[in-house]
Amino acid sequence: MDAVILEEKPDEGIYMMNGRPFMTDTKGRSVPLANVAPADKLEDETVRKIIRFARDLSAQIARFRDHTVADLNSFDALLAQEYGVFKGGRKGNRTYQTFDGLMKVQVQVADQIDFGPQLQIAKTLIDECLNEWSADSRPEIQAVVTRAFNTDKEGQINKTELFMLLRLDIPDQRWTRAMDAIRDSIRVTGSKQYVRFHVRETIEGTWMPITIDLAKA
Repeated sequence: MDAVILEEKPDEGIYMMNGRPFMTDTKGRSVPLANVAPADKLEDETVRKIIRFARDLSAQIARFRDHTVADLNSFDALLAQEYGVFKGGRKGNRTYQTFDGLMKVQVQVADQIDFGPQLQIAKTLIDECLNEWSADSRPEIQAVVTRAFNTDKEGQINKTELFMLLRLDIPDQRWTRAMDAIRDSIRVTGSKQYVRFHVRETIEGTWMPITIDLAKA
């Protein structure tokens, strides 16, 4: 019996076995290339071609991001050396602009927020309020509460709706305690830095973003 010889071509999804080309199906089985439907093979080739470009572009964007951050950090270090202070506010947000005012780079730092066990206490107090209030008196508040404590697709509390509760002015002692509990539950677990790019044709013109997000291009 002849030995099995494999010659893989991962980029093409084809490998040689005993001198014959094969492809692997979704169940991990080796299928002779001759038995693969032309449409399936064309789809496979198309997806692999796109993925190759996507990987190259992703790597290029990663290098661009790293170079951008390094360049801005170097500039900040020069300013700090010259004036003894760093550019940016308390949270690290800062804007850089060309001399003619037609291009700018913005760095925005967003806090990553989680919630402690006090949030469950707040939910209990809010439920007490909703149960005592008549069902028809404040339906809009009940809708906000429902949305706030419903988890999203990632299983996370809806932060936007939860913060909307804090803006409601309701003269009920339990509600006030619930809002205090929500505030006490907020924990900043880290931060994420975003870099955005804008240009405009004239000083009076509207800033237009340079889009790097594929979904918004």
